[in-house]
Amino acid sequence: MNDTLKDREKQALQFIEDVTMHAAQVQQSVLSSILARNGRTEYLTRLGLAGRCDRESFKRFIPIVTYEDLEPEIHRIANGDTSPILSALPISELLTSSGTSAGQRKLMPTIAEELERKCLLYSLLMPVMNQYIPDLEKGKGMYLYFIKNDSKTPGGLFTRPVLTSYYKSRYFKDGSHDPWSVSTSPIDTILCADSYQSMYCQLLCGLLQKSEVLRMGAVFASGFLRAIRFLEHHWREFCQDIRLGQLNECITDFAARKSVTQLLQPSPQVADMIEEECSKASWQGIIPRLWPNTKYIDVIVTGSMAQYIPTLDFYSGGLPLVCTMYASSECYFGLNLKPLSPPSEVSYTLLPNMAYFEFLPVHDRHDSSDHNSNLKACDNQSQGCAALAKQKMLVDLVDVEVGKEYELVITTYAGLYRYRVGDILRVTGFYNSAPQFAFVCRKNVVLSIDADKTGEQDLQKAINNATNLLTSQNARLKEYTSYADTLDIPGHYVLYWELDTFQPLEDWIIEECCLIIEETLDSVYRQCRVADRSIGPLEIRVVKPGTFDQLMDYALSTGASINQYKTPRCVKSAPIIELLNARVLQSYFSPRCPHWSVVRPEWAMAHSNGNNHRPLLVTQ
Repeated sequence: MNDTLKDREKQALQFIEDVTMHAAQVQQSVLSSILARNGRTEYLTRLGLAGRCDRESFKRFIPIVTYEDLEPEIHRIANGDTSPILSALPISELLTSSGTSAGQRKLMPTIAEELERKCLLYSLLMPVMNQYIPDLEKGKGMYLYFIKNDSKTPGGLFTRPVLTSYYKSRYFKDGSHDPWSVSTSPIDTILCADSYQSMYCQLLCGLLQKSEVLRMGAVFASGFLRAIRFLEHHWREFCQDIRLGQLNECITDFAARKSVTQLLQPSPQVADMIEEECSKASWQGIIPRLWPNTKYIDVIVTGSMAQYIPTLDFYSGGLPLVCTMYASSECYFGLNLKPLSPPSEVSYTLLPNMAYFEFLPVHDRHDSSDHNSNLKACDNQSQGCAALAKQKMLVDLVDVEVGKEYELVITTYAGLYRYRVGDILRVTGFYNSAPQFAFVCRKNVVLSIDADKTGEQDLQKAINNATNLLTSQNARLKEYTSYADTLDIPGHYVLYWELDTFQPLEDWIIEECCLIIEETLDSVYRQCRVADRSIGPLEIRVVKPGTFDQLMDYALSTGASINQYKTPRCVKSAPIIELLNARVLQSYFSPRCPHWSVVRPEWAMAHSNGNNHRPLLVTQ
């Protein structure tokens, strides 16, 4: 490493030390700065905060809000109102959320300087990584990045995904010359809006420079695996391009074609090697076989992405899976200071300079009716929100407790104030005085038929248990989503499964998977199934191979970003359900009711009176 890089690394690591050591002071400074700048905005003035920059007034007057609470203001901005509604600085663009978790796309206002904060976070990633895997500047990264076409609001503001905004900025383009950021993908292949052509060009460039690749990845694990499937379908065309030194005619984007052509020279030996590996019966370990110098895979495998870990391990030969940072359309939050931790142990350190962070305690997510009622009131009534704030339900960044779960609430420079992001985080420890969090789940991804509330994490756990049976039968779950079917009475859970099998499975295997899932779901679900009979037997619908690729294609055609796309774990849209149902091969139902037991009320009464009778368990 040259002296310049050493100095940059030292400065980056020292910056992390400084802001985490003084997290409380940095947070106070961030909030004061936000309020001083935006105190005269319409939103804060209306709430009585004009001219006040102190934390006590902020906590007293500002309610906890959701996106729906801010929609009127955001619509005004989108329609061309340039008055200081949420931010004193001009809104530079509206960032679109992925829209696959809660089912609707959201528009997040941002300001030009937010790009600088994002770049700051990006600049810290490689200095941290270099502490664990040195000399990464001596090779290249094979990162698969994609953009979406811009659109404009009636008021003329660009709307685009947060990563498209970044990739189109001068910060990304200038950073491409950084020794730590040199990519196998030419800028013009990333900026190609045709996702097919972009994928083709980026994979081809990665193969052409395969000996230089030291790391590879994408944003989400699902996107990276989509690239592997693309390679499975098109390796013969890649081999022909490399053997002849001529780019396939399917690439018609001028800039992308020009940049790839500059790299492409006839290389029969390279083509023969790729053909030899890709034509083998098994693709296990295909990544190190094609890219032998790869040190790790950089993808998000936390939360709902955890289900892809076995498949990634299969293709990567067990290479480390690295989750480097935690971010969203609303704000960039923090980074993983132990990037080689196993996926199940990944924790992110929130950097206190990125925004003002507060945390709404999450009590028992299965048995918290009073708490949920309060949150519902908070969602719908600003007065209720203020009341919750006065009760000091929100916890400051440095005051969270290890082992507890919280919903993330942020206040940003761009004009989000006490905004509920919807992410549930668990505190795993502290780095200096800054807490570290494991991502647990998205708050609003649930299945519900009656009194049951099944969250993303609970569903994932149940499916993991069921897939153990699949593994014993030489089968693998490639992808899934779910649907609460309420057309019939009683309604029931439907899971759409795309399987990878070497031979057809007997019916009883999938039926037993249905039952295993039901046995794993919580007692409220099982009571509804067994005692109340308000939920019908769980159903698994096995779909044709390639179904979830079609689902992603549909999402992209309706405006989703390939960078941000995540397979929705719960679907409600009629066109999506119609698409899935059209590709069902066969349906299977749970063969019997799951186990459920309850303590008789008379025992509970006797126990409260001090009697020593044994509890009577009622099993149904």
